[in-house]
Amino acid sequence: MDVRALRYFVEVVRQQSFTRAAEQLYVTQPTISKMLRQLEEELGCTLLIREGRKLHLTDTGQAVYQRGLTILQEFKQLEAEISDINELKTGELRLGIPPMVGMQIAGSISAFRQRYPGVELKISEFGGLTVQQAVLSGSLDIAMTALPVADDLPLNSLALMSHPLCVLVPRTEEWLRRSHMPISELAGHPILIYNEEFSLNRQLMRAFQASGFTPQIAVRSGQWDFLAAMVQAGMGVAILPEPICQRLDKSQLLWLPLESDLVWKLGLIWREGSYLSRSAQAWITCCREFWPSETPRISL
Repeated sequence: MDVRALRYFVEVVRQQSFTRAAEQLYVTQPTISKMLRQLEEELGCTLLIREGRKLHLTDTGQAVYQRGLTILQEFKQLEAEISDINELKTGELRLGIPPMVGMQIAGSISAFRQRYPGVELKISEFGGLTVQQAVLSGSLDIAMTALPVADDLPLNSLALMSHPLCVLVPRTEEWLRRSHMPISELAGHPILIYNEEFSLNRQLMRAFQASGFTPQIAVRSGQWDFLAAMVQAGMGVAILPEPICQRLDKSQLLWLPLESDLVWKLGLIWREGSYLSRSAQAWITCCREFWPSETPRISL
């Protein structure tokens, strides 16, 4: 059923006149007459009966009129909601982030909320590989994760920031004499590392293999603060991004630059070739403005 035909029919009944209805709708009278004939043909019944200058509704016409009022009101509400979403007065953004990324994007989230207070931000915390699968399945609109992602995945990515990796050790006399640590030297120490679902874990394991050794994994965890506590307790050493190390207790812990080509590169990912909501597009724009030196121009 054509919504225009329903709108024309309702207006004719309201005005009790084809002429006045045409004036209200800014169309010609023949246009309204044609649309009403098509509506009656589609429904297979007569909706209006003329008696002189008066218009009477048939029983079917009365039912269509009452239902039409509700349908048109719902349609008007839908148009208003779509307009609000397009103008980002409302909406929803399902954003995925790894647990250790939260502190890095607090500023961009605050900027986004100030700019679009009506958009509900739903944040899910998972490891990098898990958020990738959530984006691919459509349960997340967009996610921040460690880059690069696998080439065979249908994902678009946008680099935002990169930081060096450090080896976290106890603040003892032995380590205070050191200024850095080659990745090959990690072969002689128990290593505290992220769970397999973290992209950084996968990158580190590849780096260990390229350096010719199998690491002695002492503890795996998805929480950087727990890994730091285990280092402080003498369980081993951990490899953490520098911004995270900067938040730790300097009186108890020490971090040494990791001598390696590895960096903690963070960026956004979203499904290639799929619809990207206005709120997700706005988030990308907000992040690009927040980290202008890292983000190349891309077309959305």
